[in-house]
Parts: sequence; C-alpha cells; structure tokens
Amino acid sequence: MQDGIARRDADLWAHVESESSRRLLLAALDAFADRGFEAATTRDISRRAGMSPAAVYVHYRSKLDLLSEIMRIGHEAVLAEARDAMDGQQSPAGRIAAFVEAFSSWHARHATLGQVTAHELRALPPERFAEILELRRTTERLLAAELEAGAERGELHVGDLTGTVRAILSLGVDSARWYRPHRGVDPEEIGRLHADLVLRMLR
Repeated sequence: MQDGIARRDADLWAHVESESSRRLLLAALDAFADRGFEAATTRDISRRAGMSPAAVYVHYRSKLDLLSEIMRIGHEAVLAEARDAMDGQQSPAGRIAAFVEAFSSWHARHATLGQVTAHELRALPPERFAEILELRRTTERLLAAELEAGAERGELHVGDLTGTVRAILSLGVDSARWYRPHRGVDPEEIGRLHADLVLRMLR
C-alpha cells in the first residue's frame, strides 16, 4: 500500500529532506489508516518502511511525532491548495466554488491522508491538538469570510453561517471516506460536482 500512497502523495512529502524520514511518514500513514493510531506500533511502522525498529527513533522520538507531522502536512497542504484555487476568482461565489472544488478533490486525491487527519485528531496531546485546530479554524475562517461577502452582496443566502461552513467542509472531508480510484470517477469530477451542489444550496 505504501508505494501507492507514495505515488499519489509524492508532492506532499517532497520538502521532507531525509528519504528515511519520508519512508517512515508514509509507513506511519499506512499503519494509522489500516489499524488506527492506538493499535499501530513502531515495530509495525518500521516493518512497513523496510527498516529496523530502532531506526524509527533516529528520526522521530515516537509514533506521536509521526502522527503530528502527518497531521500538520495534511492540514497545511489542503489549506494552501484551497487558497491557491481561490486566488484567480473575483466574486465571492466564484471563490467559494473554487474553494469547494479544491477542498473536495484534495480529499479524494489524498484519501488515505484525509482519513487519518479527520479521524486521529483526538489522539494528539493538548499543545499539538491546538496547533492543528488552529489550521482547521483558519480554513473555516477562509470559507466563512467568502460566505459573508456573498450574503452581503446579495449573491448568496446564508441563514446559519457556522452550520453552513460545517456542512460544506464535511461534504469535502467525507470524500476521503468513500472515494476509491476504481469507482470510475476522478477527484476533479468530485470537486466540480460538490462546487455545483454548494452553489445551488446557497442560491
């Protein structure tokens, strides 16, 4: 499974300078997706990476450090992709559509990473939880600002801002749960569909 993850997510790990660190992160991602953070062991992670158990501790102090890094990389990557997609749009509606398309397609394209970042947040201790939570809040604020702008201009109807933000983000995050490449639809199609659905709901 790790080879498949590596091919799909290669761009996300390019900044990790050490090849051994990259292998361990991918192996940990694989293990956390398969077994969950609590059940996964450093021995299992090292085996998946093709390394000795002792090698894990050369690069990471614990499996918690691996999870924290995976969480940070995933949340920063999807936020950056959404921001980049919005940059070329002028209207709030256009920016929301771009956000949704990027957010949903990212979660389908990086489904394994999306599942782990969605389901293992509570495994983090308070200080690391707070760091990731702030990245989530930044993503929420980015979307909320455009929804407010669209409502103020009369382009969109937003009855409950907080509820609308949660619904839109949940739609995208859930793509990571059900998407599989063999199902005959690509991530970009999912993103476009979700963008269209969201705009229809808001008008």
